[in-house]
Amino acid sequence: MKTTMDIVSLQLLILVLSVLCLLICSLEFDPVDNYLINCGSSENTTIGDRVFLADNLNTTQRVFVDTTLESIPSTYSSVLYQTARVLNETSEFAFSIKKQGRHWIRLYFYPFSDEIFNLSSAKFSVSAQNITLLKNFQPLSVPSVKEYTLNITSTSLVLKFTPFSSSFAFVNALEILSLPDELFPVGAGTHNLREQALETVVRVNMGNVAVLPQNDTSWRFWEPDGRYLTSRNLVQFVSRTQAVNYTRQGPSRNIAPPLVYGTATRLLSDSDPNTLANVTWSFDVDPGFDYFIRLHFCDIVSGHSDPNRVGGEHDILFNVFINSLLVSRNLDLKNKTSNVLGSPYYMDVVTKLENIHSIGITVGPTDVGVVYPEGLLNGLEIMKISNVKGSLDASDAEIQSSVPTSKKTRTWLILGSAIGGSIICIVLIVVSILFCRSRIRAAVDDSTDENHTAVGAKEASIISKSNMGYQFPLVAVQEATNNFSESMVIGFGGFGKVYKGVLKDNTKVAVKRGFHQSQQGLSEFKTEVEMLSQFRHRHLVSLIGYCNEKNEMIIIYEYMDNGTLKDHLYGSDLPNLNWTQRLEICIGSAKGLHYLHTGSQKAIIHRDVKSSNILLDENLRAKVSDFGLSKIGPEIDQTHVSTAVKGSFGYLDPEYLTRQQLTEKSDVYSFGVVMFEVLCGRPVIDPSLPKESVNLVECVMKCLSTGESEAIIDPRIAGEITPESWMKFVETAEKCLAEYGADRPTMGEVLWNLEYALKLQGKDEKTTQENEISDNQLDNSVLSTEYSMGSMADLAGVSMSKVFCQMVKSENKESCDIC
Repeated sequence: MKTTMDIVSLQLLILVLSVLCLLICSLEFDPVDNYLINCGSSENTTIGDRVFLADNLNTTQRVFVDTTLESIPSTYSSVLYQTARVLNETSEFAFSIKKQGRHWIRLYFYPFSDEIFNLSSAKFSVSAQNITLLKNFQPLSVPSVKEYTLNITSTSLVLKFTPFSSSFAFVNALEILSLPDELFPVGAGTHNLREQALETVVRVNMGNVAVLPQNDTSWRFWEPDGRYLTSRNLVQFVSRTQAVNYTRQGPSRNIAPPLVYGTATRLLSDSDPNTLANVTWSFDVDPGFDYFIRLHFCDIVSGHSDPNRVGGEHDILFNVFINSLLVSRNLDLKNKTSNVLGSPYYMDVVTKLENIHSIGITVGPTDVGVVYPEGLLNGLEIMKISNVKGSLDASDAEIQSSVPTSKKTRTWLILGSAIGGSIICIVLIVVSILFCRSRIRAAVDDSTDENHTAVGAKEASIISKSNMGYQFPLVAVQEATNNFSESMVIGFGGFGKVYKGVLKDNTKVAVKRGFHQSQQGLSEFKTEVEMLSQFRHRHLVSLIGYCNEKNEMIIIYEYMDNGTLKDHLYGSDLPNLNWTQRLEICIGSAKGLHYLHTGSQKAIIHRDVKSSNILLDENLRAKVSDFGLSKIGPEIDQTHVSTAVKGSFGYLDPEYLTRQQLTEKSDVYSFGVVMFEVLCGRPVIDPSLPKESVNLVECVMKCLSTGESEAIIDPRIAGEITPESWMKFVETAEKCLAEYGADRPTMGEVLWNLEYALKLQGKDEKTTQENEISDNQLDNSVLSTEYSMGSMADLAGVSMSKVFCQMVKSENKESCDIC
């Protein structure tokens, strides 16, 4: 009897589950208006669960063409591209609309050739609802889909194809579908989207996984994000579709399918909980339009943390930027989704582009003290918004007014400009004279000050120090970087992106552009400009100038042709460095750090010494860079500076990490780690290796203690190193890595030992680096004599105001001599 009851209960359970499945399936979106036309085809075409009808559209002409190609590479079915309707004159297609509101319009194009027509020669325009969709359009030689959404408020929709003079139009297939009401808002920000059309620029699924139209309720295609990432080695792709939890309060599958919310691209910070890197995607767009951007988020990583992560569970907290503009600070997904794990969330943003040809989307760490830096994105949609002309075509972009003026108007404009220019010149001359006099008085006052220091007081503002550096106008920086073109990006970090630039005199520079509205970035910006504007050394990267205009935080450095030391050791295809070159680079870096520690009344502690912050010029001369985290050393009567721990995981001084007590010996420890990187040619933390080898320092120390020293040497240089040189180098690195700072050598002692290791390698003469610079490259009259440490060959301290004055004069021959 009990068995029978169990069977009945099981049957009821199966019945209930079946009913639930039917109810869930019934929630799938079923568009009221659903026109699917396979243009140029005389029969219906079934694709998945959709049927594209034969072309029975009513027009004055009926010209069908087809191709013999059977396989056409396309995300959508290739069958839709095998036929086309050709239009030799202006033609209109009318569709009855049952449900007013937003509709998809998808137009399919593939310019094949048949016996009569070569569709690649077509040139035409397309409009709908008085909105210009395409203007003088010539389709690419590959299959493509143009996707638009219009708000239709009438009972019909008319698509109009207009061939260019002496040409024709064509279309392979088209779709017109009503959308779910929830898919697009009436307004976004200050924009009322009710009257405007949208064109899909890009729709991307993070996690580097494509989502095909048949897996989306609105038959949208989501392409993988891998090709848009600016640096794939900084991310990890996550896929946990089973973790997605749609709730009644949150977005439904109509906003984005589980395959979107169930995959993500995430900042790879497992190996470095102090990383300052961000995850950035870059997309080409047409300037002169507003853009609707939807960012999709879903926390599918909480509860699935990597067991190797220190600290276990942690909050998912990060910042979101669009073209360096902060759009969400400290985004907390748990808070946004009422602590429902795996619940989707999306954010809509409208941005306008004037002369910028790309949109950069960035997620990255906040300045809140969480255990691990985070950055997460699941999906992204970028859509162009129609302008006041009712157009979506790039030729109608509103970048600058180009309205012609009459001859009389132009005459008055020229005359007014001449008069205004004359007045401005007179004012500038007066201001320049007053400025010169104030500079001379300041110089006299400074000469009486006996307490010169390398770094000004903390409370001194960045503007008060502008006389120590050359302040570039923003327009000059934009010109040098081609308007901050993504093609000019050569690196990026927590502060912002770094661009390659070329000044008017063809000088190559590196331009670091900080993120907007970042208090941490502002602090680093001030610190770095203050530091670099007041000292100069052959083995420190040189400050060329800065820009602090229109909320921009930009620092301009000398350009280093050979990139970072890290890139030459591992992770890139740059040429290998031999042992002698590696020694010389270590020596140059040590000289730069030694200068920081001893070149002024108070030591300067770099606080972020690592191989990626050691740059190499065209002669492989090493220069220490990135002073955004630098701190002034302790007072004479103090042994350390108490400060929050900052730096890079794997390089951090354990004494500083546990006690938060910073000294020059913290830099010495980090430099010891760099020395082991140089010797072994591998990352400081490498999660791909066995557990006992993940940490470089631990691995090397273990091998040295067990006598397996040969196992740690980079195989590319193993046969070059003399035993004596190797022994001195390793002995020095071990001392640098002593547990307590008091047991570590000074940078001066490290420098001496490295030079001795080079001598033991069999190279007694001056290093290549020192022979490559001729002292007559600098005007001897501007050499500083304030610093007595080291030789004049090592010191490249110069009067920065004099150098910058020469730059100004090269750009403006008539500027006054303020130096």
